[in-house]
Amino acid sequence: MKRLGLIVLAAFIGGAAAIGGYKLLDRHDESLSFVDQQKVLFANNPKISSAGAVDFVDAAAAVSPAVVHIKTSYGNASSGRGGNTPFDMFEEFFGGGGGRRPQRAPRAASGSGVILTPDGYIVTNNHVVDNADKIEVILSDRRKVSAEVIGKDPNTDLALIKVDASNLPVVKMGNSDNVQIGEWVLAVGFPLDLQTTVTAGIVSAKARSIGILATQPTEEEFEEYQRTGKMPRGNESIESYIQTDAAINPGNSGGALVNANGELVGINAAIASQTGRNEGYGFAIPVNLAKKILDDFRKYGSVKRGYIGVSFVPLDADQAEKLDVKDITGLYVNEIVPNSGAAAAGLLKGDIIKKVDGAVIYDSPDLQEKIGRLSPGDKVQLTYLRNGQLKNVNVTLKGAPDAAEKKPSVAAVKPTGTSLDKLGASFAPASTALKTKYGVKNGVVVTGTEEGKLFDYWEVPKGVVITAVNGKPVNSSKDVESALPASRNGMTTITGVGPQGTFTYSVN
Repeated sequence: MKRLGLIVLAAFIGGAAAIGGYKLLDRHDESLSFVDQQKVLFANNPKISSAGAVDFVDAAAAVSPAVVHIKTSYGNASSGRGGNTPFDMFEEFFGGGGGRRPQRAPRAASGSGVILTPDGYIVTNNHVVDNADKIEVILSDRRKVSAEVIGKDPNTDLALIKVDASNLPVVKMGNSDNVQIGEWVLAVGFPLDLQTTVTAGIVSAKARSIGILATQPTEEEFEEYQRTGKMPRGNESIESYIQTDAAINPGNSGGALVNANGELVGINAAIASQTGRNEGYGFAIPVNLAKKILDDFRKYGSVKRGYIGVSFVPLDADQAEKLDVKDITGLYVNEIVPNSGAAAAGLLKGDIIKKVDGAVIYDSPDLQEKIGRLSPGDKVQLTYLRNGQLKNVNVTLKGAPDAAEKKPSVAAVKPTGTSLDKLGASFAPASTALKTKYGVKNGVVVTGTEEGKLFDYWEVPKGVVITAVNGKPVNSSKDVESALPASRNGMTTITGVGPQGTFTYSVN
């Protein structure tokens, strides 16, 4: 009887603590981070492994009420961005905001969002709400409420919006570092303008970069480039996606990727598709990256990003041979930004970064995501290889360097009147073996690129195969040169294939 009384007393104390915590949150104490608020909201939830159970019923029931339908509209004034940008792909695949919009008429779009707090903070994708004149959120009880943008960041494709509501259902944040390849996950959102839809799949890969957020130059930057030759700012995008085969379609953008316990592990952001519909590859922003970005939005309205101050090349067998180094893993430092944290810590060109805070680094997303979670003034430990010896150094991150100090962007600077010289590449006929490898019937292999020219801006590596120029098949340098004048509406299009799949670049 005495033991039973102790159990009842413990349950009473736990319940009182949870109620007290909820009342604390209900006073809208925004001094707490989203993570701290979540700890109070879910104080009584038992600890369960990230993989959870195979039965998704409870997870779907817990998450669905807190995933909302976002509808946006655009007037003529919002049709500012033109040309081919990553947002055109987002728009085609997800029906989200951003990208090119006809000036002749307004248009509407839709996406998804995830409620983070009972008082109406909602995470979604930047491309869902970017440039929108009006944002409406349809809640699970079918109420339609207006939303305002608190902060947005094209470099991570995250946005935080706020609705004036209370006592809203909330999704519990998980730990994306604990997500394992092969683990079951659910995608929850509003695809194809349907009502709440839940699909299941597994985690296919982690730390995946697909190049969809590459920074595009503004019109002002491009005009300055034409006038002075000064390059735009460097690419600051962070892509370290969780890849999943859960079915994701237009409208899922900004929705939840949750584990089998119903914990939010990612924000659905993109699909790899030739048709604009699900073909088995979806990509979500890890929630551990989103936590820092979202807290910055609420505190400052923008992201306070910390920088190491290096540019680097991910190593593999080919890059190691090109750079004449023995290691085939890690990040080869090819430039140190003056007055940066890396410079102050003594890092040098030629160092190979092997670990960040003890975690092994294999590719650029491994580093970018971990640094993306930190702020100026934070310290990070780098393990690097120099002259065959591993060394550790603590680097204090600094704020954004001046644009003039940054490495020139390799993202699609638009030359006028594209010529073979402006492409800045040398070509050779693709071998039969190479064409067989990539499943193409024709093509030229890129044998070299010239610094400061278009292929260098695009970061087209040696060894990829260019199959067509302006829609014309090519098999030699002469074919490439002959096809360049055949552009349509002044747009030159280069199509090719490489280790990362097919690609297309278009420039005026």
